[in-house]
Amino acid sequence: MQVDELLKPFPIKEFHPFPRGLLGPGSHELIGPEALKLGFKKTLIMTSGLRGSDIVHKISESMKYHGIDVVIYDKVESNPKDYNVMDAVGLYQQNDCDSFVSIGGGSSHDACNVNEFEGFNKSENPKNPPHIAVSTTAGTGSETSWAYVITDTTTDPDNPHKYVAFDDASVTTLAIDDPVLYYSCPIDYTAQCGFDVLAHASEPYVSRLNFQTSLGNALHAIKLTAENLRTAVWNPQELSGREGMMYAQYIAAQAFNSGGLGIIHSISHAVSAFYDTHHGLNNAVALPRVWAFNMPVAYKRFADIARAMGIDTHGMTDVQAAEAALAASIRLLRDVGIPERFVDVTQDSYSKNRLGQGPTKFYENAKEIKGDGPDVDRITNHVLGDACTPGNAKECTFETVRPVVEHCMTGDLDDLLT
Repeated sequence: MQVDELLKPFPIKEFHPFPRGLLGPGSHELIGPEALKLGFKKTLIMTSGLRGSDIVHKISESMKYHGIDVVIYDKVESNPKDYNVMDAVGLYQQNDCDSFVSIGGGSSHDACNVNEFEGFNKSENPKNPPHIAVSTTAGTGSETSWAYVITDTTTDPDNPHKYVAFDDASVTTLAIDDPVLYYSCPIDYTAQCGFDVLAHASEPYVSRLNFQTSLGNALHAIKLTAENLRTAVWNPQELSGREGMMYAQYIAAQAFNSGGLGIIHSISHAVSAFYDTHHGLNNAVALPRVWAFNMPVAYKRFADIARAMGIDTHGMTDVQAAEAALAASIRLLRDVGIPERFVDVTQDSYSKNRLGQGPTKFYENAKEIKGDGPDVDRITNHVLGDACTPGNAKECTFETVRPVVEHCMTGDLDDLLT
């Protein structure tokens, strides 16, 4: 059933499954025995390559030690592309693999989904091959959710499409979250992934789905992010910050898994479809604008978010507390050094922002984010077609969403506070 169908006729909500998980320092060292228990004999490791670290080598050698043959596909791109998925499928089939191990962030995990693509529970197969997902970032949640996102490069280069799929068949078999693996994560990537967590947590908390089983997890993930992200970014070898963000991202994913998302994610998907910018960065830029957009229909919920972020709201009205939450989100964004507008994002903002790059003509016109009228229009149209949009707290139309997108492009965040 589509999300918009769930929202309208009756109050039945669907609770989607989680995989088994191993969380905590050293958990990645159990991958060999765990793969054996799951019956792995020849596995395809999906990764971006994780250049500059030995994580892939250590995990592959552990699996070989336990008698499991390994084939490595290390060409997964940020914002995984359809051709990444299909190339990996070809390698999987050519080598008679029986399982997946994904190592990295959401891109590596999502690219393992070899069933049907866009839509809700569209898979023709009842389930994917067994899959162990090892996260090396604190942000994605893909290791424990039923959602995955793929960029379609076969569409018109002037109207690219990044689609969201939700499928119970895509849930991994085992999730491994080890904060020790986060130590090599760069500062700016850590910050951007952290805002992915804040988006994952805040959107289900204010979603029109209002799924009660998600609300506690959402609020606690917001609290953990507010308490730990600055430490994870600026003192990256401090275990407490890395472990706090590990739990925050895992819990936030369990919140949105059934509680839904909104147009923070829809805007992020649209911008990365056109410009291949990093998903967490996109979420960070969009989040304060979307919070301001949604506040009129969810002041009480945003007042709760303020308290979760450590704000003393005694003596404040719900409106005042909600505005304090917005100010806290902007303060956090600035404290961890994230660009505040999309037009400020350049190739040098972070190496995963691939402006004007890529192996297809799809990216030739994406050397800089224009932010002009036509750019705002086409991104707004992409937002309105995104699968996350129906769950947004406030009803979305072209006329209401376009100013939000435009502000993300060129607006001053201080304007939201006046």
